[in-house]
Amino acid sequence: MKCILSLIVMTASTCSLFAQPDANWKEPVKESREYHEYRMIETKPPYGLKKLETIIAGLELKDDTQSDGIAAPTSKVYNALTLREKFTYHMIHAESYSQICDVLPPEQDEHKKIYASLADNMSEYAWSERQLKWFKANKDSVTKLIQECTIKSKRLGLNFKKVIVEINGRQMIPFLISTYNAGKKDGDILTVLLLLMKENNYPPLVQSASYKKLYSDDSQYNSSITYNKANVDLIIKRATDFYSESNK
Repeated sequence: MKCILSLIVMTASTCSLFAQPDANWKEPVKESREYHEYRMIETKPPYGLKKLETIIAGLELKDDTQSDGIAAPTSKVYNALTLREKFTYHMIHAESYSQICDVLPPEQDEHKKIYASLADNMSEYAWSERQLKWFKANKDSVTKLIQECTIKSKRLGLNFKKVIVEINGRQMIPFLISTYNAGKKDGDILTVLLLLMKENNYPPLVQSASYKKLYSDDSQYNSSITYNKANVDLIIKRATDFYSESNK
């Protein structure tokens, strides 16, 4: 069974209908728009997919103390799912909702940049605390299922990348590098490597000029470095060394 790739449809909030674009709003060039769409692609795991899409379609947004609402199945329905089905559920559905009114201008020249952070593909939705705890509690299984699905689909979706960062999946560094090298197109895999090294305070990264540009107090949500061979090679070398040193 093949993993299915899909583009995330951004959910529009009521307030966003009234938000006005910036006066300097500029349409990106074709290459940038195409790469943006490429960055936003998610992976839909195949395990019980149709069943889970039906369950999700029937969910209603309910009051929640930690957000503007939560859309989750009952405990009876959720507990009846197998581990693989829970993996699919969490990967294709973020339970927590918070209304956002900001409209950000489109990013320019995305195809020329390696970003400090991953793109926002969930708009006003985010994984709930329960979902994040599940990913971390089942780290080994989650890692194996991400690898299994990525090999079949030949693509590491944005949702998979975000989970790897959430679970501090540094054991996946060799897999991430081999996945990047297979196509040498997905710059966000390099971002995942950067975030894993940052999360673990790896000195050669933390003490570098690129770290200051990407993660200093003065950096922005869309901070980046140039997507060129020198930076790619340096990130991969540092990640390879970090993995080797952390496994001694």
